[in-house]
Amino acid sequence: MKTVEKQAKTVDEAIQLALDELQVSRDEVEVEVLEEGSRGILGFLSKQARVKVTVKPKPHEIANDFLQGLLQFFENDVKVESSLKGNVLTCEITGKNAGLFIGKRGSTLDAIQFLTSLVVNRNSDKFIRVLLDAENYREKREKTLQRLAVRMANRVKETRRSITLEPMYPNERRIIHTALQTDPRVTTKSIGKEPNRRVVISLK
Repeated sequence: MKTVEKQAKTVDEAIQLALDELQVSRDEVEVEVLEEGSRGILGFLSKQARVKVTVKPKPHEIANDFLQGLLQFFENDVKVESSLKGNVLTCEITGKNAGLFIGKRGSTLDAIQFLTSLVVNRNSDKFIRVLLDAENYREKREKTLQRLAVRMANRVKETRRSITLEPMYPNERRIIHTALQTDPRVTTKSIGKEPNRRVVISLK
């Protein structure tokens, strides 16, 4: 993190000097006032204001530092690549052993994603949505669930009996609901409590 200390007649002037040197805006920094500054007898300046200005780390920098620190304990040849677009932070674990961090039905990946989100949003002014992936697992899993949704919906139509799917994470249930929301003959709903909440597919 870049940090500078500046002095001026007022705190605001000192902050502006720091911003000019760092070439950043006010919302990109944290300011610590070291000296308020004061005027002496008859209004003459006796002590200048002094501030310490530190550039806030970017969300992708926070995520990268956290993930690299976490993954190093597993002694795997992997690295993390992150990019921020709007309020969505996409992180990709790459390397020959990246698949080890997926887990059963993405459970390990989801757990790491949750922890990363907590770290990134801890001191953020706005919520940043974190999406963590490895070996393009998210896209592959989404297509698998979409095919499952269509296959189970067709079975419901054939048998005219409802089908309850296995427990899924919220994002996976959302994929099932979305895949079938335009089907005119079936409807979906979620039942149960986490972590055993399931999707039920029924005839309308």
